[in-house]
Amino acid sequence: MTTSKRPGVLASQKDDFPRWYQDVLEKAELADNGPVRGTMVIRPYAYALWERMQAEVDVRIKAAGAENVYLPVFIPESYLKREAEHVEGFSPELAVVTHAGGKDLSEPFVVRPTSETLFGELMAKWIQSHRDLPMLLNQWANVVRWEMRPRLFLRTTEFLWQEGHTAHATREDAAAYALRILLDVYRDFLQNVLAVPVLIGVKTPRERFAGAINTMSCEGMMGDGKALQMATSHELGQNFAKAFDITYTDTSGTLQTCWTTSWGSSTRMIGGLIMAHGDDHGLRLPPAVAPIQAVVLSVKDDERMVAAARSTVDSLTKAGVRVRIDTRTEQGFGRRVTEWELKGVPVRIEIGPRDLEAGQVTIVRRDTGEKSSIDATTVAKAVPKLLKAIQKDMFTAAQARLTERTVETTSVDEALEAAQTGFARIPWSALGEEGERKLYEHAVSVRVLQTPKGEVPTDPTADDLIAVVGRSY
Repeated sequence: MTTSKRPGVLASQKDDFPRWYQDVLEKAELADNGPVRGTMVIRPYAYALWERMQAEVDVRIKAAGAENVYLPVFIPESYLKREAEHVEGFSPELAVVTHAGGKDLSEPFVVRPTSETLFGELMAKWIQSHRDLPMLLNQWANVVRWEMRPRLFLRTTEFLWQEGHTAHATREDAAAYALRILLDVYRDFLQNVLAVPVLIGVKTPRERFAGAINTMSCEGMMGDGKALQMATSHELGQNFAKAFDITYTDTSGTLQTCWTTSWGSSTRMIGGLIMAHGDDHGLRLPPAVAPIQAVVLSVKDDERMVAAARSTVDSLTKAGVRVRIDTRTEQGFGRRVTEWELKGVPVRIEIGPRDLEAGQVTIVRRDTGEKSSIDATTVAKAVPKLLKAIQKDMFTAAQARLTERTVETTSVDEALEAAQTGFARIPWSALGEEGERKLYEHAVSVRVLQTPKGEVPTDPTADDLIAVVGRSY
């Protein structure tokens, strides 16, 4: 059973997905445009989402051995110029400060677009011997990249993120750690918390991060079939280490150059969460990340009804459920239901006159719209079990969509056709760089290169690699 459609609340996903996305941002009170073009105001409900995302990612980063630091927002321009490929990759996006304190600066500084160069300078200072390795650091910060076509959460001039930076004694150790971050931090979080299935693999040289020797990515499929890059992990080789003289003395006293990595995820994940799970009624939030997992509504301004609602909230709170009460009976019940559906709260609990008389509550699942009645005394046990079921079912539904809309192809033309509604898998040997250029002419790109089994290839030049292609945000 599904809830009835309420026309006029949001644009239809099928008819106008971009308009639907903007409607959700506005009507679910998630974000607004900042006063400077391309900047974003994150409203309380969306920031609560970000805090939960941040906490979940952070605990995984620390489990991987990294420690948090904070570095300055301003970077000397000369730092970026020391790694030519990196600065070339970011030049169009840089915000450069040339005047401060009432006078021109002797050296301009850049508002950080990312912090490889600053971490490189500091690691060169902090690393002396093999005993200092591996050095595993992460920072939670804001970055600025001058965005020409801004879109809230997806592409904004300023956004929030975490960026990890590590230094290792060997290439093998650096590569293994970058892969660990991709799998144990990002993929685990995206699939088990956000309930978004992701494809993993390596980027082609054309898509590789500026200055990296290998870029790995988690790619999610959105509700309109487009891809969204959800998180990336990069092997930087020795490019930055040589530019910034990040060296160490090994056990024999010989001076060696470090191998470094960088990796990051951002508030873009909020946009991905909206587009991967939302429907024509608004957000649909997986319970693991939902700021409010259940809302209890008193249907009428009745003393007994309100008391029952408060008692239900108390029992759910004791059971560890993030719960909110809604006794705004001066507003129409239908309007209140619409508001909570827009915000994607996983479980709605209604207490009306019939429920009160029967000693029960009505429970509605946001993901499916299914409605049921249960004994009021069993709520504290039933709801946590239901939340676990919703979390699992949302991932299963998203995985089914990904599978259904991913097509096996053998030619560039077949891949282009399949990419109009989802993803195409095509042997890299049948695509190659020439085919990749043709895809670009039609706004389609290679999202990742995988092994035939869908794994991250250990050899990015292997003959049997599969390219996953699609349109993207």
